[in-house]
Amino acid sequence: MDEFEDPKTLRRVFGTFATGVTVVTVGGSAPHGMTANSFTSVSLDPPLVLVCVGRDASMHGHLTKTGAFGVSVLAADQEDVARHFASRWRPAGHAQFDAVDWVPGTRIDAPLIGGALARFECTLWRTYDGGDHTIFLGRLLATDGPAGRNALLFLNGTFHALEHSGLSA
Repeated sequence: MDEFEDPKTLRRVFGTFATGVTVVTVGGSAPHGMTANSFTSVSLDPPLVLVCVGRDASMHGHLTKTGAFGVSVLAADQEDVARHFASRWRPAGHAQFDAVDWVPGTRIDAPLIGGALARFECTLWRTYDGGDHTIFLGRLLATDGPAGRNALLFLNGTFHALEHSGLSA
């Protein structure tokens, strides 16, 4: 393996792994959202998910402070939502949710994205050091979904639609 002197090259290599696209949200007096593709299920018993957040991201402080978070898995027609919450120039607090359809969480004080394929409401369970990121494990309190629609994927720095096959488990 090579030394990784160029983070841009490493990011491009990481980007060859297709991922789903989510918006992570927290509530409180200044709710906040962030587009994330570093989300995965961890355990069925107890029901756990994780999201990785950069230590320099605004979401890092919000998530640490609130102790609860939501995750909305975006549908193919929600690329604009993904781009909105990825922008550093969006408004802060409640105003950043004015541009999107959202619903209140049923178990946590956080907005969740309306029309998402699935939504997860979590309480912060554990945190782990992940280099320049923190790995946040959330214990599920509630879920909503799945919706039988096309999924939004991120691959090689661009968004793609994955057609819903109609297959069931």
